[in-house]
Amino acid sequence: MGLYFEEFGEDLRVVTRGRTVGEGDITLFSGLSGDFNPLHVDSEYCATTPFGERIAHGPLTLAMAIGLVSQQNLVDATTMGLLDLHWSFAGPVRIGDTVHAVVTTVDRKPSRKPDRGVVTLRLDVFNQRGEQVQTGHLKLLMKRLPGQG
Repeated sequence: MGLYFEEFGEDLRVVTRGRTVGEGDITLFSGLSGDFNPLHVDSEYCATTPFGERIAHGPLTLAMAIGLVSQQNLVDATTMGLLDLHWSFAGPVRIGDTVHAVVTTVDRKPSRKPDRGVVTLRLDVFNQRGEQVQTGHLKLLMKRLPGQG
């Protein structure tokens, strides 16, 4: 079970476990999203780019970061909805890179409805070399502790 609104303190800092990006991840995401940009699916093309090899879709890494947060039991079954998302892409994620996220609470506001509140989390995503590859904020509608509203 995830954290309730009241449990997201200003001192929350969670480092997720890692997740290695595989070729299958990129292939599946291409098929699901319909994004077959050659940067993701064409090794010969990528050899001519500054990256020199295929890279993961930015939204794929974003989705993996959110999944890593979910696996930490921070938001499972206590999130009522994603309200807003602001995201920046700072560097490429390559096949074989292992990413993890550092999660911190940025803001917490009660809702007009007594059973919920709004929590803003910052996610900083790093690869195995400690390079920040993505960062962003998620604004989530969260359940309140029973009897707290």
